[in-house]
Amino acid sequence: MIYLLEDDDSIRKLVIYALQSQNFEAKGFDTPTRFWAAMREEKPKLVLLDIMLPEQDGISILQQLRAQQETRHLPVIIITAKNTEYDRVEGLDAGADDYISKPFGMMEMVSRVRAVLRRTDTGGNVKVLESGSLRVCPERHEVSVDGREVVLTYKEFQLICFLMENRGLVLTRDALMSKIWGLAAERENRTLDVHIRTLRAKLGSAGNAIETVRGVGYRFVEAEK
Repeated sequence: MIYLLEDDDSIRKLVIYALQSQNFEAKGFDTPTRFWAAMREEKPKLVLLDIMLPEQDGISILQQLRAQQETRHLPVIIITAKNTEYDRVEGLDAGADDYISKPFGMMEMVSRVRAVLRRTDTGGNVKVLESGSLRVCPERHEVSVDGREVVLTYKEFQLICFLMENRGLVLTRDALMSKIWGLAAERENRTLDVHIRTLRAKLGSAGNAIETVRGVGYRFVEAEK
């Protein structure tokens, strides 16, 4: 079952029709009140969520879903007319699995739904990156140290995943800037250093595993237990 929370009647009916025509079970809701009532009765496989809604905005709904144990891993795709880079980053940092800007094609939307379901339906074989007390799950966007959840921004999460996937290797500033930001490294650009500093602080003792290689870049070594 797929839930759609969208207050525009025409969009809601069209999306539900498109999903059902592709053999998905789907239900639409025009208000957060009706959505939450349905959530208490049945948990869907995926939620399509508008941002600009009556009663409660979509970002706060997403944050509420992520804060609850039973829905923290529920796949959520944001569908909204708010399509600036800031809006996309805000949605992804809040825990969205994907972001679709209005207007959009129905077949593109169905394709993105399938992709997110494939990505999140791991059949129990979830990839986990571990080092000492640090545990990172890329598929579920989870980070914990000593069993304590650590909340990272989207870029910080990308950084720790890339560093841990290449543990022991020295990653140059150029490589990191290109991979995470799609930019070339510049001497006066301190974006990478600021993100590394905040990442280390959030990881606590496990942050010491991110070593600075002066004049070159950074390296991830085994974290302390």
